[in-house]
Amino acid sequence: MLHHLSIGVADIERATAFYDAVLAPLGYVRVWSDLRPGESNQAVGYGVAGGGDALALKHRPDGQRPPGPGFHVAFAAPGRQAVDEFHRAALQHGGRDNGRPGLRAHYGPHYYAAFVIDPDGHAIEAVFNTAG
Repeated sequence: MLHHLSIGVADIERATAFYDAVLAPLGYVRVWSDLRPGESNQAVGYGVAGGGDALALKHRPDGQRPPGPGFHVAFAAPGRQAVDEFHRAALQHGGRDNGRPGLRAHYGPHYYAAFVIDPDGHAIEAVFNTAG
């Protein structure tokens, strides 16, 4: 259904360092960059290597605010260990814990996820929802 999602970030360098670190364990990489320090309209795209972007970070230093309660972005993880590594990387790179890695039986018997708040206040999740 979705082609990609864009989110605004106040500090593009801080945001790219954060997302480079948290998306790597999930198998996602920076697939394009338009970084020009000191200039406006900078952006970075993330997805699978060799593919297009599924997530774009757009530099919005003019007081951007994340969406309100109820909105979050969930990234598919290849396994439980990747969810754990996502959470650990997020906390090491300026994210805040919003739900430690673990099973979430109320979402399903195999729903293993971790929740964090990125440095700009966006709620993000990594999830592995497969038996085994």
